[in-house]
Amino acid sequence: MAALPQYSYIFGVGMVFAFLDAWNIGANDVANAFATSVSSRSLTMPQAMGIAVVMEFTGAVLAGQVARVAGTIRNDIIDVDAFVDAPSVLMLAMLCALIGSSLFLTLATKIGLPVSTTHCIIGGIIGVGFATVGANGVDWSWEGVSQVFAAWGIAPCVAGCFGALLFLFTKYFVLRASDPLKRGMITVPFYFALTSGILTMLIVWKGAASLDLDDWGTAPTVGTTFGVAGGVGLIATFFLLPYIYVRLVKEDWTLKQWEVVKGPLLLRRPPPPPRPEDAMLVPDYYAGHKTREELEREGPAQTTSTEVTSDEESLRNKEIGNEKAPGPATTTTATSAIKPILPQTPSARAISRPKGSWTSPLHWIRIINWAFWRGVSVDVVTAQTGTNEVKFIQKLLVGKGLEDKHARVKHYDPKVEHLFSFLQVMTAATASFAHGANDVANAMGPMSAIFSIWDTGVVQDDSPVPIWVLVYGGAAISIGCWTYGYNLIRNLGNRITLHSPCRGFCMELGAALTVVFATRLALPVSTTQCIIGATVGVGLCAGDLKAINWRMVAWAYSGWFITLPSTALISGLLMAFVVNAPQFGNAV
Repeated sequence: MAALPQYSYIFGVGMVFAFLDAWNIGANDVANAFATSVSSRSLTMPQAMGIAVVMEFTGAVLAGQVARVAGTIRNDIIDVDAFVDAPSVLMLAMLCALIGSSLFLTLATKIGLPVSTTHCIIGGIIGVGFATVGANGVDWSWEGVSQVFAAWGIAPCVAGCFGALLFLFTKYFVLRASDPLKRGMITVPFYFALTSGILTMLIVWKGAASLDLDDWGTAPTVGTTFGVAGGVGLIATFFLLPYIYVRLVKEDWTLKQWEVVKGPLLLRRPPPPPRPEDAMLVPDYYAGHKTREELEREGPAQTTSTEVTSDEESLRNKEIGNEKAPGPATTTTATSAIKPILPQTPSARAISRPKGSWTSPLHWIRIINWAFWRGVSVDVVTAQTGTNEVKFIQKLLVGKGLEDKHARVKHYDPKVEHLFSFLQVMTAATASFAHGANDVANAMGPMSAIFSIWDTGVVQDDSPVPIWVLVYGGAAISIGCWTYGYNLIRNLGNRITLHSPCRGFCMELGAALTVVFATRLALPVSTTQCIIGATVGVGLCAGDLKAINWRMVAWAYSGWFITLPSTALISGLLMAFVVNAPQFGNAV
C-alpha cells in the first residue's frame, strides 16, 4: 500500500511523461551511436536499429544505476532538504520537470534538432527549483550546476581530441602505409581488444548491482578488463583475420559471412572460381561521393548539384525494393556492407499507410506491420543529401555546397575501409550500451523520486531504484530509437562531414571513451556533444576547414544553447502556476 495514495494521480501522470521523455531520448540520442555506422554504410537501418534496441535496453537495465547520475541531476542541483516537510511538493516538482523536458524533446526531435537530453532534464529541475525554493535553493557551486556546465564545455573538446588522435594514428599507421591492407589486418585485433576493454570498464565502473560489481577493487577491475580485452583480441585473431584474409587477399567472392566461425579452417579453402562482373567483393563506401578531381573535371556547374531540392527528383525514380534508379546515388543500397534485412526505401513518405476498411482485422494487421517497420525502412544515406523538412531548415542545414565539402575528404582503399566496418559494429554497440546506461537516468531519475515519495511518504537523498524502473526506461528508449530514430540519423553523419568506416570507427570510439570516463567521474555529460565533437575532430583531420558543414554544427550548438533555458522556463512556469493556484478553503 502506497504511503501517499491521495497523490496516485501524480504517480500515474509521471509514468506517462517519463515514458514520453525516455521515448524521445531514444529517438533523439540514438543517432549519436549509429549515425556514423549508417552514414558510412557499415550497417543498414534495420541492422543498426536492431543492435540499438538490444544494447540500449541492456545498458539501461544492467549498468543504468539511476541513483548515481540521477543523484547529480536531482540532489546536487536543488536542495531536497527544503522539501522534507512537504514531500508531495517534490513529487509535483519532479512531474513538472518531466513534462517540460518531454515536451521540448518532442518538438526538437520532430524538427530534427540534435539536443542534449541531459540538458533537458537539468533545465526542468532548475526551473522547478526557481518556482519552489527560489534561486538560492539551486546549488550553483562546483558540486552542483557549475560541474554540469563545465562538463558540457569539456565533453566535445575531449571527444574531439580522442577521435582525432585515433584517426591520425589510423591514417598514418594504416591508411597511408605501403601495404595498407596488411597493416590494417595487423591492427584490427588490437582495436577489437581496446574497444572490448572500454566496454568492460564501463560495466564494472557503473557497478551494476544485479551483477554484484559495486565493491570491486582495483585489482579485479584491471584483471577483468585486460582479460576480456585479451580474449576478444584472440577471437578476432583466430576467427576474423582468416575470414578477412580469404575474402580480401584471396578475393574469394563465394565466402559467406556465417563462415567466419570456421576460423583457421578457412585457410584450406581451394581457390575461388572466376568472379562474375556483377559479384561484389567489397562495398563501395564512397559511392555517390565525388573526389575533388572528379568535380573539377565536371566543371563548376556541377559542383552545386546537391541542392536540397535535387534529392526529391532523384528519389522519385527509385522504387521500393531492390530495383535501382539511374545515376551515381543508386549504389547506396546496393553497396551496403551487409545484406539488408528489409528493402530500404528512399524516405519515410515513400511507405504509404495501408488503405482499407477500419473494421477489417486484416487491415489492422497491415497497419501494425506498417507502423512496426516504417522507422527502419528509411534510406537515410540518400536522404542526407536533402530532407523532407520545411524549406527553411533544408537551406539552413545543407545549403548548396555539401558535395564540395565531401570532395575535400580523401578516399581510401575500399578493402581497408571494409576492415573497419567490422569494428564499427562493435564501437556502435559499445556507444549504444553506454548511452543506455548513462541517459536512462534523465527520464527515470525524476520518476524514481516520484515513486519513492509516493511509496514511502518521505524524501530520501539516495532512494533505491527498483529494477522495474530501469526496465520501463530501457523499453521506452528502445521503442523510441526503433520507431523514430531515423529522423536524427539523417541529420547527422554525412551532413557534418563525409563518413567512411575508418572515420566512423574513430568517431564512435572517441565519443565512447569520453562517456566512459565521464561515467566514472559521475558527470552527466551529453552524448550528443561527445559524438558531434568527435565527428568535428575527425573531420578536421582532412586538413581543410571547408570539409566540415559548419551550418550543421552551428545548428547542433544552437540546440544546446536553447535547451536548458527553454525547459527551465516551461517547467518553472508550470510549477509556479500549480503551486500558486487558488484552492477551496484558502481562495480569496
